[in-house]
Amino acid sequence: MNANEDRDHQQTQESDQPQFRYDAAMAQTIEEHWQQRWDKEGTFWAANTKGDLTDAQGNHAEGCSPYFVIDMFPYPSGKGLHVGHPLGYIATDVVSRYHRMKGENVLHAMGYDAFGLPAEQYAVQTGQHPRVTTEQNIANMRWQLHRLGLSFDDRRSFATIDTDYVRWTQWIFSRIYESWYDPDYRRADGGTGSARPISELVQAFKSGSRPIPGHADASWEDLDEAERSEVLNDFRLAYISRSPVNWCPGLGTVLANEEVTAEGRSERGNYPVYQRELKQWSMRITAYGHRLLEDLDILDWPEKVKLMQRNWIGESHGASVDFTVPSPDGDQTMEVYTTRPDTLFGATFAVVSPEHDLLQHLPQEWPEDVPEQWKGGYANPAEGVQAYRRAAEAKTAKDRVDEGGAKTGLFTGLYAVNPITGAKLPIFTADYVLMDYGTGAIMAVPGGDQRDYDFALKYGLPVVYTVSPLAESGQTLDDYRGKAPFISHDGIVVNSSVQATQAAGDPLSLDGLRVDQAIEKVTAWLESAGVGHGTVSYRLRDWLFSRQRYWGEPFPVVYDDQGLPHLLPDDQLPVALPDVPDYSPKTFDPEDAQSSPEAPLSRNQDWVNVTLDLGDGPKVYHRDTNTMPNWAGSCWYYMRYIDPKDDRHMVDPEEYNYWLGPKHNATAGESGGVDLYVGGVEHAVLHLLYARFWHKVLYDLGYVSSKEPFHKLFNQGMIQAYAYTDQRGQYVPAAEVEEHEEGGKVSYTWQGQPVNREFGKMGKSLKNIITPDDMYRTYGADTFRLYEMSMGPLDESRPWNTRNVVGGMRFLQRLWRNVVDEQTGEVVLDEGEPDQKTLKLLNTTIHDVTVEMEAMRPNTAIARMIVLNNHLTGLNPTPRAAIEPLVLMLSPIAPHICEELWSRLGHKESLAHAQWPTWDDRYLGEDTVTAVVQVKGKVRGKLQVSPDIAPDQLKAMALALPAVQERLGGKEPRKVIVKAPKIVSVVPA
Repeated sequence: MNANEDRDHQQTQESDQPQFRYDAAMAQTIEEHWQQRWDKEGTFWAANTKGDLTDAQGNHAEGCSPYFVIDMFPYPSGKGLHVGHPLGYIATDVVSRYHRMKGENVLHAMGYDAFGLPAEQYAVQTGQHPRVTTEQNIANMRWQLHRLGLSFDDRRSFATIDTDYVRWTQWIFSRIYESWYDPDYRRADGGTGSARPISELVQAFKSGSRPIPGHADASWEDLDEAERSEVLNDFRLAYISRSPVNWCPGLGTVLANEEVTAEGRSERGNYPVYQRELKQWSMRITAYGHRLLEDLDILDWPEKVKLMQRNWIGESHGASVDFTVPSPDGDQTMEVYTTRPDTLFGATFAVVSPEHDLLQHLPQEWPEDVPEQWKGGYANPAEGVQAYRRAAEAKTAKDRVDEGGAKTGLFTGLYAVNPITGAKLPIFTADYVLMDYGTGAIMAVPGGDQRDYDFALKYGLPVVYTVSPLAESGQTLDDYRGKAPFISHDGIVVNSSVQATQAAGDPLSLDGLRVDQAIEKVTAWLESAGVGHGTVSYRLRDWLFSRQRYWGEPFPVVYDDQGLPHLLPDDQLPVALPDVPDYSPKTFDPEDAQSSPEAPLSRNQDWVNVTLDLGDGPKVYHRDTNTMPNWAGSCWYYMRYIDPKDDRHMVDPEEYNYWLGPKHNATAGESGGVDLYVGGVEHAVLHLLYARFWHKVLYDLGYVSSKEPFHKLFNQGMIQAYAYTDQRGQYVPAAEVEEHEEGGKVSYTWQGQPVNREFGKMGKSLKNIITPDDMYRTYGADTFRLYEMSMGPLDESRPWNTRNVVGGMRFLQRLWRNVVDEQTGEVVLDEGEPDQKTLKLLNTTIHDVTVEMEAMRPNTAIARMIVLNNHLTGLNPTPRAAIEPLVLMLSPIAPHICEELWSRLGHKESLAHAQWPTWDDRYLGEDTVTAVVQVKGKVRGKLQVSPDIAPDQLKAMALALPAVQERLGGKEPRKVIVKAPKIVSVVPA
């Protein structure tokens, strides 16, 4: 049954319009009909290898090749979708439909990343529980996506707030908590380093095969519970840290580094962010730094995203150097990481972060002969350091490291002993050294670093040059002494020789070596002398995993009266969120750097304090009042699509191997993972990095069989739009702006007042939103889909212009008329063999469209189908042998009208699983030429056309190009010069 047969012709017909013309009203009827039929028949159900999730016929996968394609997890915003949002969703739907027609078992589903700040902020404002708000938003978004005709298997849909999903998110956290990273473990895939159960580490401590850090002479049994907990905490992949964090008083929560802008402000709300030392959960993602880098090579990702991850991880090779620091409490060790150990001879002072542990061992008085400038006016080191630390905490991280900012510092009263020269280096504390980068301590070499040089000049510290320019440079150190540091990785090492080193008493000279040779030699010496070693460092920091928020997953951890953490057993999961009297974290004046977090969950003491029996009798424990970040649920959701109702597994191993395992199909490769993952490039170093980390932990522990979560990544571009501001700079409704032209100049007004036009994002605050609902009503979903796919390459941003959408409607109307008589509604076709010209064009089009679909270039595929459709328009009647392949090829892009036409052509089954057309090589190579389309003398497009194409047809095709339409701005061109078949030159009005 087709849409015409089950409707009563509800739409009102214009007196001069044929009854069976394809228009917006007919499109709505057709689209609603086919969406209902798809839902009823389970058209897009994907089959698992076993269990309840079969295809619509009740069959399991049974050897059918899998193809897994998804979009990045959307957050269900209360604002709903605008026309920019569906671009990626339509693209994945086109790909999904295409692969189904190739006979593949396609898993295409949509879930919702439902925890997050917006719903919580709305709850704060209104008192409405975030769950109510979120579920309403999900329902609205689900309707909008369904109306678009997306081919989801809705049986697999879920939200991160679902009780079952929260259970497994907490279960994964438990597995990570109960793991440590063994850098020497040989994995089954041949690599070195792996997450291992914490029980293996405990056994190594018990057996004595591994020394216990900080307890060299003790056995595991000698340690009390608190000492054991502290030792294991330093190894766990999910651990409790007490270190500087990004505290945002304006939001009332702690932020991860990735959530702080380069200006030192919160990504959300643009509030100042300060460094505070707080007790927080962290994830040891740095343990995976090298593997996260190395495995980028096996992924089919855009190079720009790979580069962004490489830069964010920031692997660098250098040396860790131990300096002895005499103190009133005995000798301390100051560890310094440097990429230039060859410059140790030029170190003249050291600097530590104001939060460094070394500052707990200060002398009571200033040493003799200390310059007054070093003391900062304080009576003793403790008083000065305390005041300096308070001042540092009041600054943002950006302010502290700003190269252009004033260099401040304070002498600590401590000295570090250079392990090579034996020189006593005064130790300063300075806010530009951050505790969470490197070791929180640096050796300063003012002869080779601009910041160190500036600091040395300010405090009267010596400058020693240890690298001289190469002779061929034409420079000497005389060009720099007293003027500037010599900053270069290449040069000749000088002033770097001792007869007896401090640590080993042996001679050491680097003089005359090139820098790389000197680095290699001094690193070997550090290791032989036992005062350092070559090491790898990362710009990447461990992932701060606590949030002082209500609307997130609670931690499956409780604390005893000693403050020691205890993991809840799996049978006590999930830990559900309780009701609280106030959903908001306590926020503060954005400038109040001394404020401290107060989480909403702390307000329900009946939930916080709970009596449990964790194996040694009932006791009162205290729940963690922080929640997980919204990234937690989005780290693993792709796996849950495989079976969201599975209550025995996070993901069934057999099903995982079928859908996501290594080499699960011809293109998956050794990485395995999702076959196509589409989303914005803005997630390159947040979601994508976190998800890869969680996946690798689960891989190491044997829960998944592939190294990576996402094999192929595609970043769609952004749909942009014009916005308008009045003379106050306030945005006005774009839809109400009028355009005027006078004397060749264009101006814009709103309610009679002049406004300025700008081009950029589409957003509610910019008052330029156009919703998909508007498009459904005015044109229908198919025209909307067709327009978005034809606007340009998917990976490029493109301007939205509603006036150009009608071009897609006209194409679909021509297609409709090639099958259906608008007056009678009858199908009128030629059942005979097409002529040779048609056969050549048809087979060439099938070939070319297939190539474009494989390459995710629907815009050029559409252009080729327009050419074929225009050719068929000139035939009367249209050959069935030509129109049916065209309907099939267009169906991934405009599925509703194609389903309707396919039904009217006499086919009882949906074309969703019809075989993709194939071409006959005998008819390939149709004689075509390239027609160049110019606007104002610049090439704006190219068309493949027949050598004998009519000038009027070539003109129509050229003016239909989106790039041309955009530059015409909805107006008729002043002149169009057609030199068929090679050139079309358009002159705008």
